[in-house]
Amino acid sequence: MGKLTVGALRAVLVVVFVGTVFVQASMVWALATDPEDGTLPLTPLRLITILGMVSAQVALFCVWRLMAMVRRGNVFSTAAFRYVDGVIGAIVAAALVWFAVTALNAPGQREDPGVTLIMGGVGVAILGVALLVLVLRMLLAQAVALDAEAAQLKAELDEVI
Repeated sequence: MGKLTVGALRAVLVVVFVGTVFVQASMVWALATDPEDGTLPLTPLRLITILGMVSAQVALFCVWRLMAMVRRGNVFSTAAFRYVDGVIGAIVAAALVWFAVTALNAPGQREDPGVTLIMGGVGVAILGVALLVLVLRMLLAQAVALDAEAAQLKAELDEVI
């Protein structure tokens, strides 16, 4: 992975992470202060938004750690599975959060149910991304197994020589 690619990815990850933290802090501020009665209620949509951002932050952290492993050249190890599993879990959590938003939004869309169907389709697409990462995890497992086999064969060859 080139230095430019790593730098660009890090910049994107930092911007997205700072943005989600800013929105979460703003929401906490809005929940804590209200000019009329002092507090705003913690509505389901506000809670879902906070949970969605937490899932994004988990995915960002895991991608950051994987990127560091790639840079060090040790991504083909069993330690990488923990972070790939974290990304998969975060994506599934984001899909569940999206389905919750869809369910909360559905009663207001009785006149135009197509919006609810489109939102449901977006949730299915998010789950599709999780399945894609799962396939990539399987490829990583094969690469780790081949790397271990290559190391074993190299060790045997070194003994013969």
